[in-house]
Amino acid sequence: MSTGTLYGVGLGPGDPELLTVRAARLIGAADVVAYHCARHGRSIARSVAEPYLREGQHEERLMYPVTTETTDHPGGYEGAIADFYEWAAKRLASHLDAGRDVVLLCEGDPFFYGSYMHMHERLAGTYPAEVVPGVTSVSGAAARIGAPLVERDEVLTVLPGTLPAPELARRLADTDAAAVLKLGRTFGGVRDALAEAGRLDEAVYVERATWQAERVEPFAEVDAGSVPYFSVAVVPSPAAAAKRRGETVGAPDPAAAAASKTSTTSETAGEVVVVGLGPAGPDWATPEAERELSRAEHLVGYGPYLARVPQRAGQRRHASGNRVEADRAAEALDLARDGATVAVVSSGDPGVFAMASAVLERAEDPRWADVAVRVVPGMTAASAAASRVGAPLGHDYCVLSLSDRLKPWEVIERRLRAAGEADLVVALYNPASRSRRDQVETTRRVLLEHRDPGTPVVLARAVGTDEESVRVDTLAGFDAEAVDMRCLVIVGSSRTRVREQRDGTRLVWTPRSYPPE
Repeated sequence: MSTGTLYGVGLGPGDPELLTVRAARLIGAADVVAYHCARHGRSIARSVAEPYLREGQHEERLMYPVTTETTDHPGGYEGAIADFYEWAAKRLASHLDAGRDVVLLCEGDPFFYGSYMHMHERLAGTYPAEVVPGVTSVSGAAARIGAPLVERDEVLTVLPGTLPAPELARRLADTDAAAVLKLGRTFGGVRDALAEAGRLDEAVYVERATWQAERVEPFAEVDAGSVPYFSVAVVPSPAAAAKRRGETVGAPDPAAAAASKTSTTSETAGEVVVVGLGPAGPDWATPEAERELSRAEHLVGYGPYLARVPQRAGQRRHASGNRVEADRAAEALDLARDGATVAVVSSGDPGVFAMASAVLERAEDPRWADVAVRVVPGMTAASAAASRVGAPLGHDYCVLSLSDRLKPWEVIERRLRAAGEADLVVALYNPASRSRRDQVETTRRVLLEHRDPGTPVVLARAVGTDEESVRVDTLAGFDAEAVDMRCLVIVGSSRTRVREQRDGTRLVWTPRSYPPE
């Protein structure tokens, strides 16, 4: 006998009339209809699907052993829930083994924070399984607000309210539009995050979207004590909001834009401060960098670097990819030209293969002639890596980037030979990437023309993070395949020494004296 099929059926946000035609048909045809419920036995999913149920169907009620209360399970809440999912999967498997089709009901969409996904993980590899999507609570909330979530090139971010408030604030400030789910007990933290991100006045609270008990209010006016789990905070499309206020949106008139760019005076221009964050977390940043970041109205930078900066009330973030330095610099200069104080964040020191030169290069354009630019230094990756093993940079050294994205490889190789011939310690930035796998071996070959194979090499990866690893090896012996973009490689000179300490760690240093020739 063939097995039955498991269907994960999305029910939409609550109104039974918002089910898809396919969902309604499958519910009515199923041998078994399963649904989750709390210990009181009532199921929201079943109440939504009730108009489509038929007599004679077997109903499988999957009762959670715990929801928000404490548990004496030895594995705690996570252990109790994991055991429950295993039990529930076996219950459904018994029907599927008997050849019965099972519809598992799921509010909203099964794969959008849905309870169905836990059964899918456990059963889909053994039995035929199909997912029927449903209207999400976010879409339902937007419909009830009567405002677009996003338009044109805007970005929508969906967030769980269970995130820490500082993380929520950072992400809310870094997006155009947002939806925050799972409010209930998290409401206070979400409200604080919206205020910290400067988005509280834009946010709309929607409770039980499309239900008879629906409630829609400005988020700032909601009493925290009245908020259930089935509610969502929506920060809708900024462009749509601007149009409702009668503001002009879309592409500006070219002539007006050109006139604006040439008419700005130093009386209205702001300032761009390029700030070095150091190589890792907040412990590596300087007090001066912290001050500049706290006073900025706008933060501009590569997304992962912006993520290292705590969100502060009213600040706006402008994140971008790793390969658009010039565009990032122009965006910062434009904001400053309009009178804002802008901090451009950069990992390590902004003047070492980083954003300071990109900003200054763009700032040569006459349109930004009145924008002041300052640079706030940070600890370099080379200094951080060197500190982990001692003092390999204790004498003359050079710093080279092995990236050939902005300069030809022939130039890099010529400089490597010059450094090798001059017997300089070499700190190598950007040594390898997914697409650049041969250049580390080429570097080894070039330096071996001038260095002993036993020359000390330091391979420092992700210094200052939880993934930090530092290894001392030799020029001939180190594993080039272990090198990636998160590594900094230091190749010693003929004078660089290695000493092993009692605890087994190895110190690397280059003496400050140099023998006369």
